[in-house]
Amino acid sequence: MDRKSQGRSAPRGLILFGLFFKIGAFTFGGSWSIISQLQQEFVENRRWLAQEELMDIVSVGRSLPGIMVVNISVLFGYRMMGAVGAVLCAAGLTLPSMIVLTAVTLFYNFIRGNPYVERAMAGVRAAVAPIIIAAAVKLRRASLPDLVSAILAGAALALCLFTRVNNILIILLGVAAGLIFRGGERHAVS
Repeated sequence: MDRKSQGRSAPRGLILFGLFFKIGAFTFGGSWSIISQLQQEFVENRRWLAQEELMDIVSVGRSLPGIMVVNISVLFGYRMMGAVGAVLCAAGLTLPSMIVLTAVTLFYNFIRGNPYVERAMAGVRAAVAPIIIAAAVKLRRASLPDLVSAILAGAALALCLFTRVNNILIILLGVAAGLIFRGGERHAVS
């Protein structure tokens, strides 16, 4: 799908809205679990994106202010259908949360402290970790194509785990390292 076909893309828009509604309804465990769903749906099943494109969208979405999962949906929607796609994907993604939060608010006293709800959520948390790990493994080739990238990722991981360096600074250091160590590669080829 490209922006040139945007004028006749009402069915595509509905497809995008529906897919992101489904993703929004089943994204448990925080924003990172969406990466696995996007990878499976749009890279493997539909082949609308290459692994590298998904990593670019995730990297930019993660680096921007705001909610990562919404940023990613907006970037993906824009990539597929321009501004209309961005709005449809964001709306599809957030609508399930609004519905669930409305229901939780209405029935909060019943849900709070309910042992069945607590057990179910413990099961959801246990199931989400391997989904996130699987996405990371599948996207590894796109995000770590060579030794330089692996070294930069290792350094960033060490900063995250063993220091109190702010994540924003780590991202900015990654940008700087990419420009320094990777900047001339494309220029040299062209």
